[in-house]
Amino acid sequence: MSLQDKVIVITGASSGIGLATTKRLLADGAKLAVAARHVDSLTALQQQHSDQLLVQKVDVSQFDQVKGLIDATVAQFGQVDALFNNAGVMPVSYLREGRRQDWQAMLDINIMGVLNGIDAVLPVMEKQGHGHILTTDSTAGHKTFPKFAVYSGTKFAVRAIMEGLRQEERGKNIKSTLITPGTTKTQLYTTIPDEAGRKDELATQANAALLADDMAQAVEFTLDTPDRMSVSEIHVRPTNQEP
Repeated sequence: MSLQDKVIVITGASSGIGLATTKRLLADGAKLAVAARHVDSLTALQQQHSDQLLVQKVDVSQFDQVKGLIDATVAQFGQVDALFNNAGVMPVSYLREGRRQDWQAMLDINIMGVLNGIDAVLPVMEKQGHGHILTTDSTAGHKTFPKFAVYSGTKFAVRAIMEGLRQEERGKNIKSTLITPGTTKTQLYTTIPDEAGRKDELATQANAALLADDMAQAVEFTLDTPDRMSVSEIHVRPTNQEP
């Protein structure tokens, strides 16, 4: 198998797992359409890989922007072999703090962003007769903790959505994969609203954490599986992570 010339769309591509995956897949010869709300970090890559890389500024909570990304991908590369729904935010806090704006942001990006990606790309994949949809989850989608109730809720929801997608698209040659990382060194901690919370997350990362490229390797492996093989979920934790 080879990722050479495969057309892959990645959201949340400006940092962390999305950026590491973008770099790894470019080296594999894939054709990429990548998106984020802030795309400055992708400028140099775009200049180096102008024939191979399409960059668009996209807010995944807005369906028309996600649809525009998929349409632009088809216009430039002719198809969409895979979509990696990777965009997410993690402004965790205690429920008693009533941070309703942060809750809404997590619902809009972590859940609706995934649904918008699925809704935009499924007609393309069904028409072409193949496709692969991947979505970043979290170990917090399997177990919750204090301050993580809403974030975990969004990730539990993503698990249900992706399993529903797998069942609905079975028989249409469309794969679905849940990418589930444990603690990973990314910029996600910057969305935590209070300084103490950000410091706690950084301390956790310092003690036991994956690198973004570790998860990019997991995505790369999953994308490079043969058509007959579907990895429904790939769950990766740091070796020494607790719990």
